[in-house]
Amino acid sequence: MSYLETTAEFYSEAAKNPQVGLCCLSTPPLQYPDLKIPQIMQQMNYGCGTTIHPTELRNNPTVLYIGVGGGLEALQFAYFCRRKRSIIAVDPVVAMREVADQNLQLAAKENAWFDREFVEILEGDAFALPVPDASVDVVAQNCLFNIFEPQDLQRALKEVYRVLKPKGRLIMSDPIATRPIPANLQADERLRAMCLSGAMTYEDYIQHLIDVGFGQIEVRARRPYRLLDNHSFDLDTPLLLESLDSVSFKVPIPSDGACVFTGKTAIYSGSEESLNDRAGHILQRGNPLSVCDKTAAKLAHNFPQEIIVTDSTWHYNGGGCC
Repeated sequence: MSYLETTAEFYSEAAKNPQVGLCCLSTPPLQYPDLKIPQIMQQMNYGCGTTIHPTELRNNPTVLYIGVGGGLEALQFAYFCRRKRSIIAVDPVVAMREVADQNLQLAAKENAWFDREFVEILEGDAFALPVPDASVDVVAQNCLFNIFEPQDLQRALKEVYRVLKPKGRLIMSDPIATRPIPANLQADERLRAMCLSGAMTYEDYIQHLIDVGFGQIEVRARRPYRLLDNHSFDLDTPLLLESLDSVSFKVPIPSDGACVFTGKTAIYSGSEESLNDRAGHILQRGNPLSVCDKTAAKLAHNFPQEIIVTDSTWHYNGGGCC
């Protein structure tokens, strides 16, 4: 069996026999007014973070969700996009599609606002999304793309880029590794299916997004996810995995490189009321300005005595320099 077949088998079993914490140890699902999440959906919350970011769901977008799981995030997306077929959920695993449909029917009974027709569930996978070019506003995936080997990840990201409208957003939540995962663990297909051995480092993960063409990337959250310890895994020293929530925008890459926002700010502390860096940024004295990592580095280099650059918070929600 290829690792993708192993993954499909693993999640087919996960659909038939839901278990809390079967693969991902995720935080409790986000709660919103008048949103009731069926218990079975909570048990099948197989994700390492969240792709539900209300700031990206204005104006009733069309959302393509890759890997429907138990239907939890499809339901949460529908909370913000209340029209027929506003959420298109794609999954290659028959059992998972069937269970998600049952769970969403149950959600319709428990939520007066929810119409089952808000969510359309389709057969398909990340490498051949069943929608036309430039047809959706948002693509989302939770704890799936980290399973892919690098060449397959690139295929999936190119397919996402194809179906997104200009200025569309890719919202992702994936484990990342604080150092490269040893090859022997990467080759373990079941560990990969469990989101424990396929994770890239942060730098490699972001570079894959840039290589496909995403010109702006924003980190929404970064937190500890799992520890691969010496006793359970073939490691000399423990290896920490982190959960990374990000939003990537289908906008052109600037001539000086992509803008990656990780929560850094620049603060002007000079004698004038403001500083103009002649590159499109005006800093008012004493007032922090959110900047991308690229701009932060340039400002620190060009104005070392006048500008303080803060560390990444890894929690960025827009409003920056670009």
